Amino acid sequence: MSALPTVDVYDPVRYESGIPHDDFRVLRAQAPVFRHPDHERPDGLWAVTRHADVMRVSRSPELFSSSRCTAILAEMTEEQHTQQRLMMLNMDPPEHSRLRSLVNRGFTPKVVGRMAERLQDACDTIVDSALAVGTGDFIDLCAADLPLIVIAELMGVPIEDRHKLFDWSNRLASATDGRMDQNGDAAVAVLEAYAYANDLGAAKRACPADDIVSRLIAKDDQGEELSELEFDLFFLLLMFAGNETTRNAIAGGMQAMIDHPDQWERLRENPGLAPHAADEIVRWVSPVNGFRRTATRDVELGGQLIRENDKVVIFYASANFDESVFEDPYTFDIGRSPNPHLGFGGGGPHFCLGRHLAMLEVELMYRTLAARVRRVEPLRPPNRLRSNFVNGVTSMPVRLIPA
Repeated sequence: MSALPTVDVYDPVRYESGIPHDDFRVLRAQAPVFRHPDHERPDGLWAVTRHADVMRVSRSPELFSSSRCTAILAEMTEEQHTQQRLMMLNMDPPEHSRLRSLVNRGFTPKVVGRMAERLQDACDTIVDSALAVGTGDFIDLCAADLPLIVIAELMGVPIEDRHKLFDWSNRLASATDGRMDQNGDAAVAVLEAYAYANDLGAAKRACPADDIVSRLIAKDDQGEELSELEFDLFFLLLMFAGNETTRNAIAGGMQAMIDHPDQWERLRENPGLAPHAADEIVRWVSPVNGFRRTATRDVELGGQLIRENDKVVIFYASANFDESVFEDPYTFDIGRSPNPHLGFGGGGPHFCLGRHLAMLEVELMYRTLAARVRRVEPLRPPNRLRSNFVNGVTSMPVRLIPA
């Protein structure tokens, strides 16, 4: 008997207790491309849940546009669309290709490699400070500061200002949870962060230094450069995407370790598993639940005819547990290899720009925690965002027992 009438993977309330795996399992088995209700649209949306189909949509921007109605799940006014299309996340080639080629300069393997020692020092300081405190919110103790330090370093933000980034990012995330943004605070956060980025870019243009921001806003070999507006919008995107997702991976990873203590002991006994553990944490947590695309013409996908301008949502949180790709997908296995998860996207033009840096952050944090912490004891169940976009933890009270 079909369970489809009761399936709902779009209601944000369904994510308050975690990813709705049972419903995703039903969709992958019975209707991998499913006409799903959407209270904002009478024609609903197409929920794409299998690994192969998510990859096909991701790698076909000529068929599935990020720009036409943006990559954001919720509906917008045309004025909001016009503003959002200026951000790289909501562009299609060739506009996206030009912008990405310019910002790529800040994320080369050489740049990431140079940051490794700085990141390890930061992890040592964060974990030592957390152990000195002993009890508290794991997000504040361990998960929040590392991505903030990275973004501050990347963007030339004074380290004492990094908590402004934390505040703005939290307020932006609140926009995905209707309980938390009753007064439009996210919109105010955007304006504050935008003004800060504008001042930062102006300062670097006036007095370039040997840092990534100065390289981002300088002309490349072809004489191309980021405009003032492009830099400001990229700052906003990096502040949110680079902070929110990595923080939630670190926090969600610890919840997975608490729920699977055998894997925590396995990591403590074999710290060389840290790179594999980081991959498995990103798969398991799936920090970004999914993105939206819009069909540019009639196209067949998964046996369904999708019409031009139909709303299509690709669910990474489902694809990352696809039984046809992952053996025992509901087993948290820090030695899983290969691990072709889509936690950084399904390839194509929007494959995550900072994936190497994000993986390094998660790997080093867990390598450091495993070396210095014997056990993490939960004091209360974690609180999660009520969001169908960000799989996020808002608080996670714990006690850290030193090694």
